[in-house]
Amino acid sequence: MKIQYLEIVTPEVDTVCETYSQLHAVTFGENDPNLGGARTAELANGGMLGVRAPMRDTEEPIVRHYILVEDIQATVDAAARSGAEVALPPMELTGHGTCAIVIQGGIETGFWQL
Repeated sequence: MKIQYLEIVTPEVDTVCETYSQLHAVTFGENDPNLGGARTAELANGGMLGVRAPMRDTEEPIVRHYILVEDIQATVDAAARSGAEVALPPMELTGHGTCAIVIQGGIETGFWQL
C-alpha cells in the first residue's frame, strides 16, 4: 500500500505549511486550484502532501490519506460492498489523476489513481 496524497484541511494553511517545512524539510508551492487550492510539497516516496483551507463552512479540519490504486472504480465498488459510504465518487483532477473518498466506521479514506 502506498499513500499517494496526504491531505490536511485546516483554516491555518500558512502556519501548518511553515511548521511542516521546519520539521520535515519540505518546500510547499503556491496554491493549486486543481487540488482545492492546496499548497503542496513532494514526499520522499513520490507522493504529495497538500494543505488547504476548508472549501465550505461545514468542512471540518481533517487529515485524509489517499491510497494509490490501479482501478479506482473497482476499489470504490469493493469498499461500498463492504459497507462504506461513498462520499465522493471517482473525480478527475486535471494534471493529477482521479480521486475518490469513502467513509467507513467514521474514518474517511481516499483513493487515488494516476
